[in-house]
Amino acid sequence: MYDDTSKLIVWQRSHELVLKIYEVTKSFPKDEQFGLTSQVRRAAVSIPSNIVEGKARGSNKDFNRFLLIARGSLEEVKYQMLLAKDLKYIDEVVYKEMYRSMDEVGRLLGGLINKLASRQ
Repeated sequence: MYDDTSKLIVWQRSHELVLKIYEVTKSFPKDEQFGLTSQVRRAAVSIPSNIVEGKARGSNKDFNRFLLIARGSLEEVKYQMLLAKDLKYIDEVVYKEMYRSMDEVGRLLGGLINKLASRQ
């Protein structure tokens, strides 16, 4: 596990989301390797990466700023997965499963952002 950040449920769920994204995008068309596949993977990796970096900064203000960046990356992933569904790279069942995971990460991020904001 990754130091004390790995104890955060939001980090755990966002890490799980990245693993799911990598698994799902394996089936994307080969001509998307440097397009949507790369883009959604990078955006997904950005979520737990920003949680880790923000936590490492040592201040609630910095942590909050990086959580907001993570939330922005999550919104990118949400759109990119919708696009993947509309392009028929994933089916409705996979999309709904992914959306549940993305929604959970979003709720956890929002809760942590609100908690930190109340401390400032």
